[in-house]
Amino acid sequence: MKKNIGKALALYPAPLIVVGSMVDGKPNWTLVAHAGIMAHSHLMLSMVESHYTNRGILATKNVSVNVVDESWLKEADYMGVVSGNKTDKSGTFAYTLGEQGTPLIDKAKVSIECSVIDDYKLDGFDNFICRIENTYASETILNKAGKIDYHVFKPVLFEFPTYEYFVTGEKVGDCARMNRNAQ
Repeated sequence: MKKNIGKALALYPAPLIVVGSMVDGKPNWTLVAHAGIMAHSHLMLSMVESHYTNRGILATKNVSVNVVDESWLKEADYMGVVSGNKTDKSGTFAYTLGEQGTPLIDKAKVSIECSVIDDYKLDGFDNFICRIENTYASETILNKAGKIDYHVFKPVLFEFPTYEYFVTGEKVGDCARMNRNAQ
């Protein structure tokens, strides 16, 4: 039997990311846990409107999505503790500019460079609809086919409301192959 626990957002844990954008000619970063896939070519970032990074995203229409793994979790967490409105975070990470001119964190084994095509405002959040332009991955996490190997790359996950971090776990099955004989 299930118990009604109210209007709880229960789609956690979710991948932890640090987004980046140029703000007044300098990179700025913020920690984001509300991101989602909209299609194979688009994603959505839901960010509190008052974030300093939002200024850059709105001005440049570009944003980077840097997927956090355990090797730089402490620095990533700091991006959620300190406000860019009060602290210059531009020197926190070594970075490279992507083909769109978007700052990509060098420590991130996966960085996605996006163009912002829309901003849906809801309840004090900017919900940026982003088209994936380029995905950059460290060769250390690619398999022989050139795809990201999630047995090697283990992104950090964020769980709300406990504010805990997890890493991805063990494989438990093969999608669309477990029921091969069902048809």
